[in-house]
Amino acid sequence: MEIAILAQDTKKELMAQFCSAYCGVLSKHTICATSVTAKYISEATGLQVEELLSGDQGGRAQISQRIAYNEIDLLLYFRDSSKDGIEFSEANECLRLCDFNNIPYATNIGTAEALIIALDRGDLDWRMFV
Repeated sequence: MEIAILAQDTKKELMAQFCSAYCGVLSKHTICATSVTAKYISEATGLQVEELLSGDQGGRAQISQRIAYNEIDLLLYFRDSSKDGIEFSEANECLRLCDFNNIPYATNIGTAEALIIALDRGDLDWRMFV
């Protein structure tokens, strides 16, 4: 499955810790992430992560485009909801596109854990037939 990962600056370390905890599950899938987030994850886990542009240089837009074309099966987007601005509106666009394409997503560690466990159990295999 194709997993896209985004994390705002204040959540990058948490995302790296999360990916370390679920490295075994994530290693069975293809992962893409925005530039700095990809580096955090790779350094923390040793996982191979496709590095996209940085978020503010178009990385979030790259992920949104892949979501729009239904090329992503799962989105993990740890965001700081206390911040707003362009990053907030781009986040909402990613999530809107996920809703439109029935792509499961998590915006916090609790939901991310539930989705990763479901992914490991095979509960998201239906995405392969979409």
